Amino acid sequence: MDVTASGLAAAAALMTRLLTARTLHPAHAGALLRADDTGLHLLATDGEVTVHLRVPATVHTPGEVIVPRRGLADTLTALDPADARLTVQGGRLAIRVPGARFALPSLPDAVPPAADLPPLLGSVPGEVLRAAAVPVAGAASREHALPMFTGVRLRTHADALTLFATDRFRLATAAIPWQPAPPDSAGRGAASTSRVEALIPAAVLTRAAQHLGRVTTVHIHADDDLFALSWDGGSIITATIGGGYPDAQLSRLLDVTAVCTVEVDADTLAQAVDRAATYGGPHGRVTLQPIEGALLIRAEDPLTGESEQTIKATVDGSPTTRSFQARLLTDALRAFPRHPVQLRFQEAMRATAVTATAPSSPDLHYLVVPLRTPPAP
Repeated sequence: MDVTASGLAAAAALMTRLLTARTLHPAHAGALLRADDTGLHLLATDGEVTVHLRVPATVHTPGEVIVPRRGLADTLTALDPADARLTVQGGRLAIRVPGARFALPSLPDAVPPAADLPPLLGSVPGEVLRAAAVPVAGAASREHALPMFTGVRLRTHADALTLFATDRFRLATAAIPWQPAPPDSAGRGAASTSRVEALIPAAVLTRAAQHLGRVTTVHIHADDDLFALSWDGGSIITATIGGGYPDAQLSRLLDVTAVCTVEVDADTLAQAVDRAATYGGPHGRVTLQPIEGALLIRAEDPLTGESEQTIKATVDGSPTTRSFQARLLTDALRAFPRHPVQLRFQEAMRATAVTATAPSSPDLHYLVVPLRTPPAP
């Protein structure tokens, strides 16, 4: 079999990025290479996620072999020549390039990954999916005590796909254009309904979305237990997270009633918050105080000192002061790079909303819960 070395190396590197570095079972350390008349297929799993990638190749003799996926990626990354020839010789996969030969051992006891996709439900633009998925997934919890908050909730409504994630201290949601799958030959919609109702691991979605930003169209597949994304040349499948998700409660949080609205450049405010965080103490507490024509950013701690900065802003409404954990606030602001944003402060301890001031794709909303004011000494 003859294949372009750079194309195979890129596929092996992508496979490594989409899967976890360490698997729970040694049998999942392999990559299945299958050659047929459609090209070379790479399949691998880490026990939770299955990846299938296809690389154009000239296949002389169809066949398959399982080799260490880490060794495959490392070997191909080091290759400079444009073309490579792959052959199975005994218990090894030989990779030949001009002037060199490499051989990887086969793993006869490894588990061949299943690559059957769940039913096709619809499609979304790849670049828009990436722009929505990365900031939304960043709001998911990293604590596994409550697994449902480590996921991203995907739901379809009419012609939009919405994404939700929260760690209970912040919430991010985005809506992107959605194209339902056409009816099948029997006149039925794919899987009898093209609605998406899935909760998937945020880390998996983030890894996939980083690549899918370069893909024109991404197809979405799902059933009760599995969720998959496919594109021209590959797919990724993962198990959904079980348990109910508080859709109604989260939707109500997005009904924001502002007592003060501030329009400010997101990058300028993020940089100011970063500088103030140095003086924010162990919790990185920073305080935002709207004043006439500006936003005052303050932080202080007995051990580190104090910081006070003023940046230009448009303020409307009753003056108010809110404190936030700097990390959560900067995460929200960096979801809107190079954009002016609107901060909508609500009364008491209700979350502050961050949105773009102009219509954007995706339609992204971020909520950050303020910190309680510490008692006076």
